[in-house]
Amino acid sequence: MSDNRKRVVGADLPRHEQPGVAYRLRNRPPTLEQAYERFEQAVQQCQDVAASVDDPLAAASQLSDMQGPPTKPQIAPAEPILKVVQPSPPGDEPEAAPFEDEPESEPVTDDATVAKAAEGMKIIEGDTGPIKAEERSSNKPFSSGGGGKGSGGSGDTFHKRLGPIDFSASLKAGLNAVRRNLAAVMLFTIASNVLVLAIPIYLFQISDRVLTSRSMDTLIMLTVVIVGAIVLQSIFDAIRRFILMRTAVEVAAQLGAPILSAAARASLNGNGREYQTLNDLQQVRSFLVSRTLLSFLDAPLAPFFVLAVFLIHPHLGSIVIFTAILLLIFTLINQYMTATPFAEANAAQVKANLHLESMSRNSQVINALAMIPEAVQIWGRDTAASLKAQVIAQDRNIAVASLSKGMRLLAQVAMLGWGAHLAIQGEITGGMVIAASIIAGRGLAPIEGAIEGWNQYSQSKAAYGRISALLMASPLNFERLNLPRPEGRLDVERLLYVPGGTKRVILNGISFALQPGDSLAVIGNSGAGKTTLGKMLVGSILPTSGNVRLDLMDLRNWDQRQFGENIGYLPQDVQLFPGTIKANIARMRDDATDEQIYKAAMLADVHEMIATLPHGYETMVAADGSPLSGGQKQRIALARAFFGDPRMVVLDEPNSNLDNAGDAALLRALQHAKEHKITMITITQRPALLSNVDKILLLVNGTVALFGMRQDVVKALETRGISIENGSFGHQLQ
Repeated sequence: MSDNRKRVVGADLPRHEQPGVAYRLRNRPPTLEQAYERFEQAVQQCQDVAASVDDPLAAASQLSDMQGPPTKPQIAPAEPILKVVQPSPPGDEPEAAPFEDEPESEPVTDDATVAKAAEGMKIIEGDTGPIKAEERSSNKPFSSGGGGKGSGGSGDTFHKRLGPIDFSASLKAGLNAVRRNLAAVMLFTIASNVLVLAIPIYLFQISDRVLTSRSMDTLIMLTVVIVGAIVLQSIFDAIRRFILMRTAVEVAAQLGAPILSAAARASLNGNGREYQTLNDLQQVRSFLVSRTLLSFLDAPLAPFFVLAVFLIHPHLGSIVIFTAILLLIFTLINQYMTATPFAEANAAQVKANLHLESMSRNSQVINALAMIPEAVQIWGRDTAASLKAQVIAQDRNIAVASLSKGMRLLAQVAMLGWGAHLAIQGEITGGMVIAASIIAGRGLAPIEGAIEGWNQYSQSKAAYGRISALLMASPLNFERLNLPRPEGRLDVERLLYVPGGTKRVILNGISFALQPGDSLAVIGNSGAGKTTLGKMLVGSILPTSGNVRLDLMDLRNWDQRQFGENIGYLPQDVQLFPGTIKANIARMRDDATDEQIYKAAMLADVHEMIATLPHGYETMVAADGSPLSGGQKQRIALARAFFGDPRMVVLDEPNSNLDNAGDAALLRALQHAKEHKITMITITQRPALLSNVDKILLLVNGTVALFGMRQDVVKALETRGISIENGSFGHQLQ
């Protein structure tokens, strides 16, 4: 018997189904009668299944069940390490023992796969990594959650490439919606501004025609036409406002979810300030429906009004142009003088909002410890800085706006005075003077409005810049693989973590590995880095250097949704969401079934505790977790961690708030996890949980002091005269 045959594929199958035996059976040439009989039986089976089953996949499954001993070798699903084993010679019969603790999987009977198995079988074992299937029928759907072993799946291709979450496309969609709607708004703006000329034309006609001719018919006709123009102008103005309002709503609908998703991801490396970008979206929405935007839309038509004044008389037109140039200079001065104060005010306001959120989360502590004055003082300090900067900016803005308004009024006075002089000289009429003054005021009004609303424009521009930067820089934009369901193999390689803005090393050179179904206890004194390590294992913070790999793939390269669905996490600071206990266990998912929720509760051993509540699973939980106690919240969060049949679960101090009954339930939950082959990492300072783990890792000052099998680590500690019964582990090794 060859020595290189290890864990032969199909060794867990019945003897007549094992690949080696099937290989030899296949090579025994049947008689002609046997071959013809087998062919007729196969055709009849295919016809029966096809006639009775509509689903092709179900038909294939039925046909596989109806078949007897296979005439081709059947290949077991792949596991995480690659070895090549040559098939046994015809005279040598394999005697491999079946796999231990592995679920039975459906055989793959693809012809190409069988042919390759006959030449040289590829077996996936424990340590070399996943391989990609070389050939796959195009009509087989990919399943990322199906049971297969390792990263190879169960007869499916190794991966399926997904398109990225293209936040830039969402941003472009929002911009395209704005541009498209602004084009329609601009058409109504042009029509509205043309109709605005109705009033000066009416005054001009009354002054120069009606009063001189004393014709009532002319007056009535002029009045009817002008009234119609004013009505149309009002309708057009209302329509453009309606369009802008709906544009603001469409922008919020296009960008709201992408901004929140990108902010949630970016907060891994931030302090939560990224969530303030939603306020930036509100700022952009407010600008889209503001009078300032209408002034900007009216401004391109100002030359049209200047031309109309020029047609009345070039001198009056020159006065308007000179005034417009002065107003533009005032606009640039206003931008230069207010940009810095407005930016400082916005930054201080963001800090004040963060303090306000912190106060809302810790309201019970603030009230219990009489910390209200101090908390208000911290919030007030940043708010005062914001208000101070706003006052400086607004003072400058108001001064420039008042100066521009005064300049515009002086320009109108100049036009009336010089127009009267021209009328005396007989170059224009009195009606022309009045009409020119009104038209000039209409042409200069958008510039003045832009100056007054410059604060809103600058803030909206900065807000859009932050939105664009957040969406374009989000790591969720990158293409990623949708991998098969993980086994739970965990590899930690040379982890180093130094928080941003500091030089203190929290974790240094952390390395260890766990096989699927292993359980690990991470122990050590407070400040040793246990919680930081736990957060890194679930990807909630990213290492400065090093890698955390689940089934050999770095966590940063997993699809975020798929990764989250296959792990569980119980943080040290337990937070529940407002809603029912059922919704919290289901991770707030609408597609969760009652069976999944019940299974998670039973796996975490909290069903009995939930049943004692007045409304059971429908009990409403507030933002602060009431009416649940600290221990009950922790046990509900434990059930949430086990929801969805995860393959790896990290528990950070899971018994910190539990009583004796809760401790017993936690031990049973850990035993359930071991029975379900879930890879467990438990961070604890209590020795009671150490009896239920396979391995122990001792952290001291951010480094691994001891790591190995539980009995070996305990023995190593005892040889140094250290007892773990008191729950103190690290300081005794100094």
